[in-house]
Amino acid sequence: MRKIFLGFIVYALAELALLIVVGQNIGILNTLLLIVATSIIGIYVVKNKGMNSVQKVKNTIARGEAPGPALVNTVLNFSGGVLLVLPGFITDLVGLLLLLPFSRKMFQPIFYYWMRKKMKKGQFIIVQK
Repeated sequence: MRKIFLGFIVYALAELALLIVVGQNIGILNTLLLIVATSIIGIYVVKNKGMNSVQKVKNTIARGEAPGPALVNTVLNFSGGVLLVLPGFITDLVGLLLLLPFSRKMFQPIFYYWMRKKMKKGQFIIVQK
């Protein structure tokens, strides 16, 4: 628990420092406009790309195929959009990396590893109807 708390403190300080540096270089108004613009882009991505991803998962299931890759892409797209909505440049960078197809492939093995770990511990259960 202490590591998580320390991680949040370090993240918040890094994000604040980056906002100050960017604000000094491009101006406060431009920095605020950039933050608002990335939030609007994030909302658009979550709404449109997220719904398209969910539809792909449904189509995959309807064809009788395992939805694994489609489901992982849906989760990563949604996560990337949510990170773009959050204010800050570090979250925007990670969100953008999650949305770009070539860099999303870096995150897929990490997500699969996390999912397998949760399933082994019984913390992640798949229910079929």
